[in-house]
Amino acid sequence: MRTPEVDYSQFSFSKLNLPQFSHLKLLSGWLVYFALYFLTENLIPAEKCHVIHCSLDDIIPFCEWFLLPYVFWYALIVFSLGYFALYDVDSFKKLQTYIIITQIVAMAIYIIYPSCQNLRPAEFAEKNFLTYCISLIYSFDTNTGVCPSLHCAYSIGIASVWLRAKNVSWLWKIFVVIAAILICASTVFIKQHSAVDFFVALPVCLLAEILVFKVFFKKA
Repeated sequence: MRTPEVDYSQFSFSKLNLPQFSHLKLLSGWLVYFALYFLTENLIPAEKCHVIHCSLDDIIPFCEWFLLPYVFWYALIVFSLGYFALYDVDSFKKLQTYIIITQIVAMAIYIIYPSCQNLRPAEFAEKNFLTYCISLIYSFDTNTGVCPSLHCAYSIGIASVWLRAKNVSWLWKIFVVIAAILICASTVFIKQHSAVDFFVALPVCLLAEILVFKVFFKKA
């Protein structure tokens, strides 16, 4: 068992500015994101949203089994940030910064160019536990503010940071990459996103890669 880099048993909010705990302040980005998410979901009327659609969307079938990687995304975020906070603070900073960059860019786009999609099935061909859960997701996660897909952007960022992480087995890195691919695919197979949302997430991730990892500025 690896020894944690930081002893969080000594943590209190009064110590947040101390060097060993200051990286945790990056988590405040989530508070800003959730506030903006609430505002964009509730203050931008649906009639102002541009419908996102491409011919690829009509080819991709609905498949409720992709709910599994879709919801695994939440666990992957929590586990990745938790693991790095314990054992690799530098990777924690990189991942949370990557997430904040994608959040800022995505929210700016949602406000400047409001988007929505009309791909959700009117009714499910089969009614089972998976489709029931998908209907719940549909009920609280509206079909607006979809382009770019943060589900995809976060997944790509998580995979990118894990691939660069030290003291991590290649078996786990391969698992994370496969998980990220399945998560991205899940967004279109359960009709939460258009394929366009995935492709627009790619340049957003490229910007995060440049800013976080300085991929274009390394010395030869």
